[in-house]
Amino acid sequence: MAFQRRKPEAIGAKALFPGFIAPALASPIEKVPSGSRWVHEIKFDGYRVQTHLTNETVTIFTRRGHDWTKRFKKVAGDAWHISAASAIIDGEIVVPATDGTTDFAVLQNELRGNSRRIVLVAFDLLYLNGRDLRKLPLKERKAVLKKLVAGTAVQFSESFEVDGPKMFDHACELGYEGVVSKVADSVYPTGTRSRDWVKKTCAQRETLTIAGFALDGNDWDGIYVGRRQGDDLLYAGKVDHGFDKASAADLRQRLTPLIRKTQPYTKRIRHKGIWVEPKLLAEIEYRAKSAEGKVRHPFFRGVREDL
Repeated sequence: MAFQRRKPEAIGAKALFPGFIAPALASPIEKVPSGSRWVHEIKFDGYRVQTHLTNETVTIFTRRGHDWTKRFKKVAGDAWHISAASAIIDGEIVVPATDGTTDFAVLQNELRGNSRRIVLVAFDLLYLNGRDLRKLPLKERKAVLKKLVAGTAVQFSESFEVDGPKMFDHACELGYEGVVSKVADSVYPTGTRSRDWVKKTCAQRETLTIAGFALDGNDWDGIYVGRRQGDDLLYAGKVDHGFDKASAADLRQRLTPLIRKTQPYTKRIRHKGIWVEPKLLAEIEYRAKSAEGKVRHPFFRGVREDL
């Protein structure tokens, strides 16, 4: 028997189901804001997704609008139990540890098998039962979202009305990735980096292009990465930490078909490596950057296939 969906009270503007919506992007900041107009959320370390419920079907899109429903079957099954005729939910797919922290590398390892540990953390509601909610204040959208996912396996991302800098310090002490701060009465800033949504991470993170890899004999010895600047690819350093046997083997398998004879960098570097077509992206964590843009103390966090 099909799951019986009920219709909550109608809010928002009546509208046709819009399909994929360009997601709001938080602007990076140096200092977490404070004041009563801001609320603060934990920043999760996973895949940003948009979950669509319509016609008794669940579809999960990546940040760029790619359909990854098959890859996230467990989460799609969780979301199917949300009691709504139609809905669009903004959130993050993660693997939470027992202490609540999340790690992108752990998520990638889980996705290599039939993981039952991945969950959707929902933090915004854009559409519900034939109505567009994006122009409602954030606090109203979240209040409806919290009720909507209650009783399901989908988790809700709480907003905290606390001092932003203190919450950031506490989040870093507990091992979280960082904090996302949002104006409490803001509309949904579709497809743009908004000053109403801002973020600060405890460690610096960046998505960089893999330009090559290195071997020590036949043993894995890291990757060379680059930063896109217009049509140019500039050297951003070598990353030789953060790999285990599985991730190293996976990367080597992915990169071998992309091997080329020449460096893909716009300006040649002196390092010797096995160079590849610059098609694969990697999430890199680091402590600082040099004046030339080279990452210092870099750590490999995983391949980004969703971008």
